[in-house]
Amino acid sequence: MKVALLVPGGVDRTGTHRVIPCILWLIERLVAAGVEVHVFALAQEPVPGRWPLLGAQVHNAGSHPRRARMLAQVMAEHRRGGFDVLHAFWAAHCGVVAAAAGRVLRVPVLLHLPGGDLTRLPEIGYGARNSRRGRLWVQVAAAGAARVVAPSRYVVEQARALGMEARRVPFGVALDRWPPRPPRRRDGAEIARLLHVGSINRVKDHETLLRTAADLRAAGVRFRLDVIGADTLGGTVQQRAAELGLGDHVRFAGFLPHDELRRWVDDAHLLVMTSRHEAGPLVLLEAAVAGVPTAGTAVGHIADWAPHAAAAVPVGDHAALAREVARLLGEEDARLRMAALAQEKALTEDADFTAREILALYAELAG
Repeated sequence: MKVALLVPGGVDRTGTHRVIPCILWLIERLVAAGVEVHVFALAQEPVPGRWPLLGAQVHNAGSHPRRARMLAQVMAEHRRGGFDVLHAFWAAHCGVVAAAAGRVLRVPVLLHLPGGDLTRLPEIGYGARNSRRGRLWVQVAAAGAARVVAPSRYVVEQARALGMEARRVPFGVALDRWPPRPPRRRDGAEIARLLHVGSINRVKDHETLLRTAADLRAAGVRFRLDVIGADTLGGTVQQRAAELGLGDHVRFAGFLPHDELRRWVDDAHLLVMTSRHEAGPLVLLEAAVAGVPTAGTAVGHIADWAPHAAAAVPVGDHAALAREVARLLGEEDARLRMAALAQEKALTEDADFTAREILALYAELAG
C-alpha cells in the first residue's frame, strides 16, 4: 500500500525540533507495517525540498504558492506509483489540497481534524471558521473526504453540530518512546509541583493560568508552576506574571525538545491546562502515561475524561480551576485515583492502537 500524508509541518529533517511527535509515531508504525509512506509538508522549510525521515520520504512545498506546489508534488509522486489513500491533517490547508488531488486522481481521502478547523473564537482571531474563506475551505475539505476522523469526542461532537459525520481516532502515546510509570504518592510536606505545557499563545489562555496561580497563592496553597513552551507573545505573559507577583511561584522554561520534556512531567504532581480550545492535547495523554493527572478547562480530552479521569471547569473560569487544583492537592487519594484512571485510558489507546485504527481505515478506503 502507498499512502500520502499531507501535513502543514511537524516533520523536520532533524526528527527532534519543529516536529509533531504523534505524527512521527504514526509514520514509524505505518512503515513498520509495510506501507510506503510519502509525507507532503506545506511549510516545514522555506524552500522546496525532499529528505528521508523514519523510513518515509518527505516532500516539502516551501515557497508560495504552497498549496499549488503541494498539489503538484502529490500528483507527480502519484505518477511514479499510484497512491491508495491520501491522508490529510487539518482541513483548511492540507484538506483542501487532498480534496483536489483525490478528485483528480480518483484516490480516497481520509481527513483528520487535530486542530481548530471547526472552531470559531473571534475574540482572539482563532479557528478556521473565523472567516468566510476558512469556512469555505473546511466545507471543501469535508466534501472531498471519504472519511473524517478526530482525536476526541469533543471534536466529533463539534463536527456533528455542523452536519459532518466524524469518527473518533485518538493520537495515542508511543510507549516505547514514553514508557509508563505508576502514579506516585505525594509527601504531604512536599511543595506541590504544577506543570503547564504548550506554546505561549492566546489559545492556551495563559491569563487564566496565571490568575489560577494567583488564586492558589491567595488560598495559601504551597506550589510551584512550571510553564513550558515557545513564546509567541513577546514576553507579555512573563510580564503579567510579574504584575501579579508570581515570581516566586511561576517559572518559564521556554521551548524544550520532546525528549527533554519527560523529566519535567515525571517531576510534576498535576498537569494544569487552561486552553480555550483543544482537539487533544497530547500532553494530557503523556502525563497520564507518566502517572500524572490533569485539571483544566473543558475542552478536548479533558472534557472527554471528566469527571473521573480528569478535572474539568468552564473555559476562562480561573476561580473554579483553582478550587479543583487545591482539592486534588489536598486529597491525595482522590488525586491518585484520577491518575490511575487516566493512565488506564492512555495505555488502552496508545500509538499502536492509533496505527491499527488508521491502517484499518486505509484498508477500508482502498477496498
